[in-house]
Amino acid sequence: MTEVEFHTGVGDKLGFACRLLRKAWRKGVRVAVSGPVPLLAAIDRALWVDDERDFIPHLRLAPGAALPASAMRTPIWLIDGAVPDGAPGVRINLGAPVPVDLERCTRIIEVLSTEAEDVQQGRQRWRDYKARGLHVVHHGAVPGA
Repeated sequence: MTEVEFHTGVGDKLGFACRLLRKAWRKGVRVAVSGPVPLLAAIDRALWVDDERDFIPHLRLAPGAALPASAMRTPIWLIDGAVPDGAPGVRINLGAPVPVDLERCTRIIEVLSTEAEDVQQGRQRWRDYKARGLHVVHHGAVPGA
């Protein structure tokens, strides 16, 4: 069954997402990240320049683009739009709709800021997960996150 967890009250979604991705990469976990295009672009930049000694291999997938041959060897996928077949089962959602392919997800991590629109959309996704019979775990605000 898919695990769903919500991290709410996050003050810096970019920094929080990069820390999650760094932790996942160090543990050998493959992750697909969905969210607003500007935030994905910022994550893409941050993963290149955040710490030159700690590069995190990743790729960015645009809507309708063919899956590159290197995708299956790349641990972090930043996905603009629909999630392609073969995507990692762990998903970090930074504001995209509930994944339509829940059966392919082993874990979904929702990251919500304190902005009213983000909170409202997150509440709707929470209700959607619950309506599908999934157990949802909540983690409150983390100081400095």
